[in-house]
Amino acid sequence: MSGREPPARRPGYGAFERIETRWADNDVYGHINNVTYYAYFDTAVNRWLVKAGLLDIAAGDPIGLVVETGCRYHAPAAFPDRLEAGIRVGRLGNSSVRYEIAIFHEGGEEAIAEGHFTHVYVDRKTRRPVSLPDSWRKALEKLAG
Repeated sequence: MSGREPPARRPGYGAFERIETRWADNDVYGHINNVTYYAYFDTAVNRWLVKAGLLDIAAGDPIGLVVETGCRYHAPAAFPDRLEAGIRVGRLGNSSVRYEIAIFHEGGEEAIAEGHFTHVYVDRKTRRPVSLPDSWRKALEKLAG
């Protein structure tokens, strides 16, 4: 036994975003390159924030700055696979959110990769931390794991 935790399962996530793989995502070994998963995480969370009416990319306030990130890989994927990103909130602080993301093959039950990143929300101009607005907090609480 390796002592490694088994892959996350689909029921542990409250929202899902579809991820379309691209030819350029593959590396010379014939699978999605490890760094590409970080782009999937970022895309999935920010798409969800936009759809939830929280994030205005051009003019919104606050904005989230990534201060920590990580990933564990369980199984490969390759173009033209269709993937889904499960999203949950692992920790909701005063001005920070730890997003936890699991990548699944479309319809799959076990994650092929699991990652996280922490956003600290800051004032767009001053870049100083600010408390999350109540509307954000209410929406994010629905994704708390």
